[in-house]
Amino acid sequence: METRLKTFLSLCETMNYRRTAELVNLTQPAVTKQIQSLEEEYSTKLFEYKGRILHITDDGLLLKQFAQSQFYNEAELFRRLRRIEKRVLRIGATKSIGDSVLDGFLERYLKHEDHNLSLLVANTTELLALLETARLDFIVVEGLFEKKKYDVRLMQRERFVGLCAKGHPFEGKTIAFEDLRQQNLFVRESGSGTRNIFERELESHGYDLSLFNRVTVLSSFQPLKKLVSKGLGISFVYQSIAHSDENLGRFTVENMVDEHEFSIIWLKNTTASQFVDAFFKKEGSCEIPDKISILSKL
Repeated sequence: METRLKTFLSLCETMNYRRTAELVNLTQPAVTKQIQSLEEEYSTKLFEYKGRILHITDDGLLLKQFAQSQFYNEAELFRRLRRIEKRVLRIGATKSIGDSVLDGFLERYLKHEDHNLSLLVANTTELLALLETARLDFIVVEGLFEKKKYDVRLMQRERFVGLCAKGHPFEGKTIAFEDLRQQNLFVRESGSGTRNIFERELESHGYDLSLFNRVTVLSSFQPLKKLVSKGLGISFVYQSIAHSDENLGRFTVENMVDEHEFSIIWLKNTTASQFVDAFFKKEGSCEIPDKISILSKL
């Protein structure tokens, strides 16, 4: 990849000229000159300052998409030309999905494919950052993201439910949002798709996390489920997480959107789609999930 584009992608990641210069081993004026050269070549502004904060422009975002795809495809071309047979398939998944939903696909892939495989489980924000820097081939996430920036397939839809201890007054019931007041809540960390969805639901009904008596942030479902089972609070998770523990009760909330999408995401215009096809191919079939239509500037 051309040096200027590598510098451009580094600046997209850091949004800071000094830190970019350190990353690419150039002086800050040299970084500025490379970005200006790209802007002159394409006759557009790629970045602009609003106050003292650097922002990428719409045209900058468009170039970023093309540059990310080029970086990924060049690395894949290099591997094929060098006849590097044992490629590592690099998958990322959110904790809701990686801890339970992918098991069957992993088993089938390992039985029938000979590529090495790496599965990283992290939150949605972290996975998107790794995807955009070509450190993952594709990711599987729930929650909110900018669909127009990526190629996307729907994996499945899954219910979002309340989680409580057995014998809790909420167990098996449908409650009102106001009934949640003064409950203790266990919630995932910022950047988690599960948390983003829950906070969006609260906001759409005029509430936020201050509705609860106490909010405890946990980055893992295992301690979350254990603490809920002890009657120390409630939580909200996907059905696959709730059903993985018979010691937990479930409830629903009136007017809460109770079904959300699990999406497979990869960089636009890249060969990563073939790895998506291979991983999600059903045993004895070439069937894969239907592709969601995405309108894009590309």
